[in-house]
Amino acid sequence: MPVLLHELIQNQLSAPDRTALVHGDHRWSYSELYGLIEQVAAGFSAAGLSRGQRVAVYLPKQIETVVSFFAASLCGAVFVPINPLLKPPQVAHIIRDCHARLLVTSTDRWSQVQSAVVDCESLTCTVLTGLKEPPPASSPATGTLSWEQLVPDPSSPPAASPRATGSGTHGLANNGSKPTHHPGLDSDIAAILYTSGSTGQPKGVVLSHRNMMVGAESVSTYLRNTAEDRLLAVLPFSFDYGLSQLTTAFRVGASVVLMDYLLPRDVIRALSRFDITGLAAVPPLWNQLAALEWPQDVSQRLRYITNSGGAMPQATTEKLQSALPHTDIYLMYGLTEAFRSTYLPPDQVAVRPTSMGKAIPNAEILVVREDGSECDANEVGELVHRGPLVSQGYWNDPVKTAERFKPAPNPHPELPFTEIAVWSGDQAYRDDDGFLYFVSRKDEMIKTSGYRVSPTEVEEVLFLSPLIKEAVAIGVPHPDLGQAIVLVASARATPDKDAIVQYCRQHLPNFMIPRDVIFMDNLPRNPNGKIDRKALSQSFESLFTPPAEPRT
Repeated sequence: MPVLLHELIQNQLSAPDRTALVHGDHRWSYSELYGLIEQVAAGFSAAGLSRGQRVAVYLPKQIETVVSFFAASLCGAVFVPINPLLKPPQVAHIIRDCHARLLVTSTDRWSQVQSAVVDCESLTCTVLTGLKEPPPASSPATGTLSWEQLVPDPSSPPAASPRATGSGTHGLANNGSKPTHHPGLDSDIAAILYTSGSTGQPKGVVLSHRNMMVGAESVSTYLRNTAEDRLLAVLPFSFDYGLSQLTTAFRVGASVVLMDYLLPRDVIRALSRFDITGLAAVPPLWNQLAALEWPQDVSQRLRYITNSGGAMPQATTEKLQSALPHTDIYLMYGLTEAFRSTYLPPDQVAVRPTSMGKAIPNAEILVVREDGSECDANEVGELVHRGPLVSQGYWNDPVKTAERFKPAPNPHPELPFTEIAVWSGDQAYRDDDGFLYFVSRKDEMIKTSGYRVSPTEVEEVLFLSPLIKEAVAIGVPHPDLGQAIVLVASARATPDKDAIVQYCRQHLPNFMIPRDVIFMDNLPRNPNGKIDRKALSQSFESLFTPPAEPRT
């Protein structure tokens, strides 16, 4: 049974020629991938990286990103993926906050961020992809190295020996060095994933090997993944849901196809080209994909699709069910702080389309009152996740860790140590059959005219309208109402505020009707692709504030 992340791949070497990874026209078998991982881990060790130190990777989805992830595990280091959409100040914050010792990035990206990280004292080595020649005066312990100094050619891994160099480059791994030996403990830190941080600086969620290995086992179990599966990875690896595509696939010996898409149609073309059987995406992408034509060959081969990162609008689910009659749809809910929490089995999607399901294997999900006691059926409370998927807390942030990671409800007084659970801040309820339903974030509930309104409830109605492509309901300060509901939307055709308000009057109670409708061609998104509600709320917080009287 694999214990550490790199052992997921090592465990598949009994079928060494099976395809592990595909990127464009390049393919890597499990033996080729593990050979690269060994080389890079040896190079990391030769560059001075030691157990527990952080490797930051600022790259899109490509072979170097994947190899760095598992090479960090092999040499006992910690993988810190940085969303490739982030700008230099955000990148510098993450490198500075996690005290990264080594950075892997491209020459183009390094030219953009180099000045921003000049004061990051912990950063002693940068490995650059895309360099044709080793940088001048490079050193194994300090300064700048080329990726080719770790491996001779990342797109053509050696077929015979993972130590082969081929072209006599300055490869650090080719001098006989090996990754530094270290005790393999599943409680060691494997990765730090930085949340998107729509307000303030992002927080680093600390995941142990056990967190990630249990997550891979749990998800691959309920998705029924096998070695015959081919997963299309379209989400960033800095997003736990995106990184899960690697660990879930490698847990069972499946293949992963890496893709950074420009248009939704590119995704459908890739599904056809690579005979994809599993696709994970977030609601904004599903909304776009649901509006497209799906070729018959795709609908017949695509075994399942999954949604997380926000509720899938019911109208989108129904369109996908119609377009993909042979495909299982899994609606899921997860917390970066606990990897994955719930899933709705495909046979329940038509019966309970708005439910987020029940707890995944190896998790217990509770709905509790403010005093920690469990809620009755159909009573709204806070969702709490307990079990081995609960992460280690926030890196370098004891205050926020104490706010979110608290003693589990119903503790055993006989135990000397208190079990820690994740208190999600999400409002939810459980129906009479035990299925869970998301209501709202605690801090997103709109309090208007004495009513508490879930923005999701308003949005679900609007998604059924032919007038709207995307819509977000936000609460904006109002002098008379406390908060007024404002709808920020992108229209399918010519924006028509009156028509949308009239539609709301037909389908919503009076207190849920938006006081204003604001049209935007493109709604703002955070780096994980989710609509940035907090940014919208901040943009329009003075919408109903009277202008200040001029001074006389």
